[in-house]
Amino acid sequence: MTMLADGMHDVPRGKLATVVTHLEMTSHVQTTPRALPEGVTFRRVQPDVAWYRDVYKRVGGLDWLWFGRLTVDDDALGAILTDPGTEFYTLSKDGQDHALLELDFRTPGECELMYFGLTASLIGTGCGRALMNEAVAHAWSKPITRFHLRTCTFDSPQALRFYQRSGFTIVKHAIEIADDPRKLGLLPETAAPHVPLLRG
Repeated sequence: MTMLADGMHDVPRGKLATVVTHLEMTSHVQTTPRALPEGVTFRRVQPDVAWYRDVYKRVGGLDWLWFGRLTVDDDALGAILTDPGTEFYTLSKDGQDHALLELDFRTPGECELMYFGLTASLIGTGCGRALMNEAVAHAWSKPITRFHLRTCTFDSPQALRFYQRSGFTIVKHAIEIADDPRKLGLLPETAAPHVPLLRG
């Protein structure tokens, strides 16, 4: 890994830079029970590509600039979705799915919380805590010794503290530079207005 020198570093036009925080949990923590609001249900999903892309964009793409899975073609994404080492869950309300919980068990002895989030309609309702309780329970139901995740400075300002309150501890920071998905046409230019878009 290249180590950056102290000081300012220019980011090329069309690129984005974000600070990525890696967190982990090395034993099953005790969670505080939280019931889902009336009318909201938790369920496991065996998603197809269309379902996944829709929920992925509504949960994270438009507000928080999730784009990693938008750069993957349908065949490669389909292989992830059908891999027996991956599990997908959601929260449903009024016939529509409003959350994405993706657990990746493909590395022996570990679980990675690949994606976790809610649409705006469920934020502030207690659903986030209930969904995290499910994530912790399902992760540690398998023979793992490490449950880990990454978050970044494009994410919700509450995300990092939420993960820490959930029992995860920070293990390292990194800088990620990638193409701006809005410049690539993967997301509209209006997505994630808190992340400046360099035009031109």
